[in-house]
Amino acid sequence: MLFSPRALAAASSQLSSADTAIRFASVPVDVLPLDVVRAAAPVFGSARFLSMPDGLTIAGLGTGRRFTTSGPDRFAALGRHLAGVELHRDAVALLGFSFVPDGPRAPEWEGFVSAEAVVPAVSVIADRTGTRLVVAVPPGSHPGGIIATLRDLADPGQVRLPGLGDHAVRAVPPGSDWCAAVDEAIGAIRDGAMAKVVLARSAVVTTEMTIDPFETVHHLVERNPNAYGFGWQIGGTAFVGASPELLVARRGDRVVSHPHAGSAGRGEGDEDDRAVGAALMASAKDRSEHAVVVDDIAARLGDVTTELAVPSAPSLSTNATVQHLSTHLTGTLRPGITLCDLIARLHPTPAVGGMPRKDAIGFIDKLETIDRGWYSGGVGWIDPAGDGEVVIALRCGLLHGTEARLYAGNGIVADSDPETELVETRWKLRPLLDLLTAT
Repeated sequence: MLFSPRALAAASSQLSSADTAIRFASVPVDVLPLDVVRAAAPVFGSARFLSMPDGLTIAGLGTGRRFTTSGPDRFAALGRHLAGVELHRDAVALLGFSFVPDGPRAPEWEGFVSAEAVVPAVSVIADRTGTRLVVAVPPGSHPGGIIATLRDLADPGQVRLPGLGDHAVRAVPPGSDWCAAVDEAIGAIRDGAMAKVVLARSAVVTTEMTIDPFETVHHLVERNPNAYGFGWQIGGTAFVGASPELLVARRGDRVVSHPHAGSAGRGEGDEDDRAVGAALMASAKDRSEHAVVVDDIAARLGDVTTELAVPSAPSLSTNATVQHLSTHLTGTLRPGITLCDLIARLHPTPAVGGMPRKDAIGFIDKLETIDRGWYSGGVGWIDPAGDGEVVIALRCGLLHGTEARLYAGNGIVADSDPETELVETRWKLRPLLDLLTAT
């Protein structure tokens, strides 16, 4: 049994009131959120998981309330929906959205909309204060079914070692075609059409065994402990990853953004790794690319803050396969600025789109042959006080049965070299690719 009978009895007691509004129960439990989604995702049909570097971990099962929006004003509309929900003090809503405002179009992204906010029917939330089970029962529904389902959940056991036997990998588009698109982008930038554009590509992995999404997330987070891990499963399809990049966080009147742009691989051994990092820090091309991103975010946050601290130089941010230039921006918000306001203002940053934004997005629409879906969109959480975090969905893939579509992109500027950019995307594909092709 995953949950203790005492915890479930306490939750059931709290849910016994009239069902004219959404009802909540919150009780302490001793269970790992990741074990909850591993055990229960097949039962509930939808499951969501977030893991933050500061230790906050959230598992969400099923749907207590769900709001979907689309179009240019999708984040404002999402904010209005959330404002009308009275959440329990211990509950959270989970957020997810696509790169483009009208949402994914390709069949592999079926079920994933432009933007959504979900109050899970069941959440398990672990933070510095402990771990709690939160149950949300919509009006007109009886809590007995949810409690019975939770009572029947069994411990999922040990996470399996990565590796799914025989596999095949193909690039979409082929590397030569992607390099040709990069070359065209470089020409357009040198002609003055834009300052930067981010072009994405994918790799499709086919395996002989079904890929478990939340075991995959476990391995990604274990190998990249400073990353933001996520898994978002709808039916038989799951979007998973471990992103290095925080789009925006809100804590009361404080705002934080941590953009990454400019990248290099990891060295062979500590000395070589330090040399690679030093070369990245000294690279005029990468420093210029990074400055484009930071300046844009600073300008967009400047309009909604009373003070904003922007370091004069970037620092190095490292994960298992890539080093990045990164800058930590912090500020004080003007009154009335919500998390959804901040998402709408910042997304897509030049780190995933380009600069100027409109011209770069138009170029991406013209040249990219893949549907990014939620890749380079975002996932996150928001609490009843309006505080929350949203991360850019990077180092990620879309899993369905025995197939995985992995995504990566690179920022293209005037001094870019197509083959070098292709190699950098390979570094970014490696976290998931290494897991899925382990032998």
